[in-house]
Amino acid sequence: MAIPHEFAYEKPETLKLALQLLSDHGKNARLLAGGTDLANQMKQGFRVPQILIDIKGIHELEEIRMAGDQLYIGALATFTDLRNSRLIMEKVNILHEAAGMVASNGVRNRATMVGNICSAVACMDSATPLLVHESVVHTLSVNGEKKYRIQDWFVDNRKTAISEDEIVTHVSIPIPEKKYAGAYQKMMRYSGEDLSQANVSVLALSEKQFRVAFGSVGPIPKRSLKIEKLLNTEGVSTETIDKAKKMIETVIAPITDVRATKEYRMHMTKVMFERALLAAMERFKQPRIISY
Repeated sequence: MAIPHEFAYEKPETLKLALQLLSDHGKNARLLAGGTDLANQMKQGFRVPQILIDIKGIHELEEIRMAGDQLYIGALATFTDLRNSRLIMEKVNILHEAAGMVASNGVRNRATMVGNICSAVACMDSATPLLVHESVVHTLSVNGEKKYRIQDWFVDNRKTAISEDEIVTHVSIPIPEKKYAGAYQKMMRYSGEDLSQANVSVLALSEKQFRVAFGSVGPIPKRSLKIEKLLNTEGVSTETIDKAKKMIETVIAPITDVRATKEYRMHMTKVMFERALLAAMERFKQPRIISY
């Protein structure tokens, strides 16, 4: 299906040129990376730009690398890149796990993780793994660099904290010094081809500490500090799991739509939370120190 709208098109070869184009055109410009979400919006006539800035030729944005204790994921790294990366598998396997559940092979080959968090749709897969890993979003404009904590990045459904003249260059993930392990759970209608109806990420850290985040059950993904406090102070038992599952009712706000009712989403989020928590704990017991 063709896009029935006229717009200018530029494909800068350097980040500097892309930043200048964005600065010159502001809110009238849109960036094209993977384009899986943007193309659909434009076909439907939503947010059609006067100029489309294609950044796929800026190869420095493709990198996935370690720098000290930080893992850097470039803005053009696709979900297939994440699945194929040994670094992602070993250092942030919870994200590796989530990447393999994104849509279909065709979508994973084009869609980028950064595009996923920039589109900020409620059903995105990558947000909760980034939340439990306390990631940082790095942006650049002609005025310089900014950093956003991932918990400050999501403002509302399809809205982030980014300014109109900024480009996300990469996301950094601090890698814990001590042992850790995590698990990702996603509710979908059938394997590999559906949007997330609900998802949960749990990260188990040393000294019996946990981080928990929920996605696709509210306008923005949410990390639950009160559930974490319960687990971190009282430990994990049948009783605390039951308490935590009851708390979930006050943390998330699922809706009813064509894919699931709010009641079913609530029920399954509780089920997935328990599964993810127990899986993370089991993986934590494995002998490998950094990965799982």
